[in-house]
Amino acid sequence: MKLRGIDFGNVLGASGVQGFFGEGYWPHKILKHVGLNFKGMTFVSKTSTLYGRPGNMPLTDDYRPREWFPPCLKIRFARGLVVNSVGLAGPSINALLATGKWQARKEPFFISVMSVAPTKQERFDEFWQMVEIFQWAKRDFSAPFGLQVNLSCPNIGHNPGELIRESSEVLSILGTLNIPLMPKYSIATAPIEAVMELDKNPHCDAICVSNTLPFGWKEIDWKKVWGSDVSPLTHLGGGGLSGAFLCPLVCYWIARLRALGFSKSINGGGGILCKTDMDSYYQAYASSVFLGSVAILRPWRVAGIIRHANTLDWRKS
Repeated sequence: MKLRGIDFGNVLGASGVQGFFGEGYWPHKILKHVGLNFKGMTFVSKTSTLYGRPGNMPLTDDYRPREWFPPCLKIRFARGLVVNSVGLAGPSINALLATGKWQARKEPFFISVMSVAPTKQERFDEFWQMVEIFQWAKRDFSAPFGLQVNLSCPNIGHNPGELIRESSEVLSILGTLNIPLMPKYSIATAPIEAVMELDKNPHCDAICVSNTLPFGWKEIDWKKVWGSDVSPLTHLGGGGLSGAFLCPLVCYWIARLRALGFSKSINGGGGILCKTDMDSYYQAYASSVFLGSVAILRPWRVAGIIRHANTLDWRKS
């Protein structure tokens, strides 16, 4: 997937699958022995916010999870499903930039950002502040980078549907940075007709879909899928579902968007646990894919899925 002449590859990481800087998580060291390998995958940072947030996952001084088994994650390995309510735990964007780790990267990558302010105007103000920060900082970056703008996270307490309607204005603000911009949506909160409007937006280089599905979303039979219609993370806001069940839903959403004439690049992901799932995104006319929960659920397949993706002739836009 090339955006503004920059090759971001055929496979991206889901935001956060390798942490804020690509350092990964402690299980990755063990899972390497069963074949976990991210070689050939473009790094996408864990979503960061203008100001630091405690979220639901305490972090160490170097911004790694403090707990070995964070209670904000619930996993059903046999079903290939994860529910999380991390809640955008993390330091401020300034703190992350102060480490110099993003600036030192040598290959193109994405920084995932989001505003969690309660009102539209406050969100716009936060994005303007991000513009000022990155405008100053980008001169020190060794590699090209883009922003993946999270407009769909279900774990931050306000209606993500409001953010969809703000997309054009947000992209206009961030467009002053003159870097690739890729808004990220959830199929649960992004009407296809609204996303079609982005095909004419000069600041939108691509879209990314799908973020997690909010637990309780009416389109899912939760008793059948998860085994209960009550979220195991109700006390943390309910959380969002990742894993096997997403693949056919997201592919159908992408295919419908293409059928309406959407011509820009689509980075698709959700529920890719094997090569066949990868093929489903290819057949839906995605331009690239991203991998996330497979690193937890089927880590021994990650390297093979990436290699397979890189043999396919992906849609160029």
